[in-house]
Amino acid sequence: MQEISVFKNKNLKKTPTMPDLEEASRDFKWEDAKKEIECFEDGKMNAAWNVIDVHANGERKNKIALYYEGDDGIIEKFTFGEMSELSNRFANVLKKLGIQRQDRVFYFLSRSPELYVSFLGTLKAGAIAGTLFPAFGDDALRDRLLDSGAKVIVTEGPLKERLYKIRDSLPDLKHIIVVKNGADTSKGEFCYNTEMAAASSYFEIEKMNPEDYSFMLYTSGTTGKPKGVVHAHAGIVQQYLSAKWVLDLQDDDIFWCTADLGWVTGIVYGLLGPWACGTTQVGYGGRFKPEKWYELIQRYKITVWYTAPTAIRMLMAASDDLPKNFDLSSLRHLCSVGEPLNPEGVKWSVEVFGQPFHDTWWQTETGSILITNYPCMPIKFGSMGKLFPGIEAAIIDEAGNPLPQGAEGDLAIKPGWPSMMRTIWKNEARFKEYFRGNWYVTGDTAMIDKDGYFWYVGRADDVIKTSGERVGPFEVESALVEHDAVAEAGVIGKPDELRGNIIKAFVMLKPGFTASDDLKKEIQQFIKGKLAGHAYPREIDFVDSLPKTRSGKIMRRLLKAKELGLPIGDTSTLEND
Repeated sequence: MQEISVFKNKNLKKTPTMPDLEEASRDFKWEDAKKEIECFEDGKMNAAWNVIDVHANGERKNKIALYYEGDDGIIEKFTFGEMSELSNRFANVLKKLGIQRQDRVFYFLSRSPELYVSFLGTLKAGAIAGTLFPAFGDDALRDRLLDSGAKVIVTEGPLKERLYKIRDSLPDLKHIIVVKNGADTSKGEFCYNTEMAAASSYFEIEKMNPEDYSFMLYTSGTTGKPKGVVHAHAGIVQQYLSAKWVLDLQDDDIFWCTADLGWVTGIVYGLLGPWACGTTQVGYGGRFKPEKWYELIQRYKITVWYTAPTAIRMLMAASDDLPKNFDLSSLRHLCSVGEPLNPEGVKWSVEVFGQPFHDTWWQTETGSILITNYPCMPIKFGSMGKLFPGIEAAIIDEAGNPLPQGAEGDLAIKPGWPSMMRTIWKNEARFKEYFRGNWYVTGDTAMIDKDGYFWYVGRADDVIKTSGERVGPFEVESALVEHDAVAEAGVIGKPDELRGNIIKAFVMLKPGFTASDDLKKEIQQFIKGKLAGHAYPREIDFVDSLPKTRSGKIMRRLLKAKELGLPIGDTSTLEND
């Protein structure tokens, strides 16, 4: 492992909502945390109530809930009161169409205010919400809509034609709602604007059992069809508390989560958690451009920023001088999500923003942050951080036995946290495969140090065994991006008769650098000086791009499949698919 740097942020602009992790964890009970969430009689609840209506019925009614800026530069803003009325209208539209509790309603939309509104309206109606990436092709759409049995899909003109290519294979799909006046009523489509205008702004919200399902997302694997991960209304307890303690959201904050609502971070921390805290959010519908992102921070005076390591590395590659052209002094707390954050990204953010990015670890299946770096504690560069209060975790072996401090093994969590997935849709057997004895097994390998910090090694099937030694690809990638020429890197193990596997790196260069054999040798020597002798890449390919999911994760399995001529599996969530 590389030399560990520890950073204590002395530039805190506010007292954190969690001043001390040990104190918050002492005698922590989820039953006590639930008391911060307003429930109905008999313990009934609805996450949309806690996210919007609690504020709309109180002193935050006229507070801005959302600033939304489209790719066209048009800016819209919505108060909590307005968002409540709009989501009520959409809930009434669904009831008019005959949607019942726990029916599935999906959205095939680019990011837009209508996506926020319809998601919340679906929860209010007691139905199950599901989001789809706008780049999905025919097969990806069919797999998800067929498996879920979605009865309604909300879409838009440029995307709806893809639905008609597969509609005959979707027996459960009854209604198509089209936003922005693009509906063809001759085909039985419903116009979003027309239906919303006619619907009442009053709706008697469905009072749900905490274990009733609220939303579902499909995740892709190496083989087989995407699996539908299902979450319950009870998850709002932890989604709220983690937004409060980890993102440190306070009443006067302006928060920006850059994640698309098509994946779990966008739903949990770009909608549910922050609004449950009553926080004003910024939504942006355009593509990534460093200048535009800095402009947004400046314009809205964003204080808390949650983004992905891929975006951070792209900002690093753009220029250290570019941020100097903008007033970014409003920023007070930065967090990252999606894949492990390289130490170089934390160091860079301290130099450029005067604030470190705080890495957060969680999964679609966990429903909220479980391991993280808090503003109240020192950061060990490259570490996942420490456990969220109420979470019990261990590093276990193949038999489910906990391993000692410093040992690498499977990262496992003791089940029972509120935001944990409740099932895999129509596939209980696949759900049970996640568990080993009394542990939920994450599929990640990690280790715990003497101070209780967790360290990511890799996905269980990504860890490389070379010359009898285990090497985590993330550690090699982190070392690679510390080289002045390297913008991004992906690392795999390549079979080798002598060593079992050798380490192969796929490297994207920063502007101004040219691929050459001499540069390869220079990079290899650089890594030899930072890591153990067996951990340097014996092969390096310079590439123009790396395959990533739309959540920003480098798809190492795809790099390996292409290198070895293996089946590439499901690619429906590929960024450029």
